[in-house]
Amino acid sequence: MLPLLAALAAVNLLTWAAFRVDKARAARGARRIRERTLLALAAAGGAGGALAAMYLHRRRHKTAKRGFALVVWLAAAAHAGAAAWWILTRA
Repeated sequence: MLPLLAALAAVNLLTWAAFRVDKARAARGARRIRERTLLALAAAGGAGGALAAMYLHRRRHKTAKRGFALVVWLAAAAHAGAAAWWILTRA
């Protein structure tokens, strides 16, 4: 179980970092990270990191795009549901 938690932590940290890099690039007018890449990271287990980057920083990122935010929230709900199922079936 520890390797799974470490992998999830790494994916969330990577996702958070990608969102922050994208925000910094946006501020500079530089080339951005594709939305599909950010969403793929969120769907791959990094929804927590994505939500942290979107909502917990002074300069919110990608929160105005409702469709984008909805996909991230749906990924987070799916991850929470999968975790709950995994925990309940192991009890």
